[in-house]
Amino acid sequence: MSEVLELVDVSVVRDGRALVEDVSWSVKEGERWVILGPNGAGKTTLLNLASSYLFPTSGTVGVLGERLGSVDVFELRPRVGMASIAMAEKLPRRQTVLETVLTAAYGMTAHWQESYDKVDEDRARAFLDRLGMSDYLDRRFGTLSEGERKRTMIARAMMTDPELLLLDEPAAGLDLGGREDLVRRLGRLARDPYAPSMLMVTHHVEEIPPGFTHVLMIRQGQVLAAGPLETELTSRNLSLCFGLPLVVEEQNGRWTAQGLPLR
Repeated sequence: MSEVLELVDVSVVRDGRALVEDVSWSVKEGERWVILGPNGAGKTTLLNLASSYLFPTSGTVGVLGERLGSVDVFELRPRVGMASIAMAEKLPRRQTVLETVLTAAYGMTAHWQESYDKVDEDRARAFLDRLGMSDYLDRRFGTLSEGERKRTMIARAMMTDPELLLLDEPAAGLDLGGREDLVRRLGRLARDPYAPSMLMVTHHVEEIPPGFTHVLMIRQGQVLAAGPLETELTSRNLSLCFGLPLVVEEQNGRWTAQGLPLR
């Protein structure tokens, strides 16, 4: 399998502080990775490198066979789908759900004077239906609940038929029902052999959808563990990552973690 992402000795330094330091990591085609770590560990920095919106201070980053610094990022970015809170905040709140997804086909955030082919509209409707949003096509984006907004953003990220899909804390801010609905839908997407390679940032192992294959754990900008979920998502590794004793369990493709009681 070819590599869709390759980081070699990558560091990102801002204001004298290393956001990530000497990170080497590769993601192969068809893999689904979850990136775990505490606040400020460098998770979103890795995602921004993968999306080509951030360049390394040192080291090399390859995305979909292209090296950052020697490729036109405006040609590369349509090949990478991104769903994040930062992107959602750039979108017009008065725009409809369908328009919000359709504009991604043109690399835009807002509908202007462009016209859309029927194939584009059918594609947008299909992705929204897959994410349970068919009843919301004419709703204003700004009136959606947090869960509805997250599902709309994932549909939008799929519009360009990306080869790499990046999800930055997709379950953040959701209640239990919203989280479980989203995890189910992401699990179905992860198990689809025709879906793109996926990277998902989260703080919580409970948010890892079934079908995800690998985990990268990062703390203070450095990788602690990287590899298949079944071998790397251990109580020891997670305890080191979050800095307290944790017990990890897996059942039917879902993960849980609990802290040991204080004595």
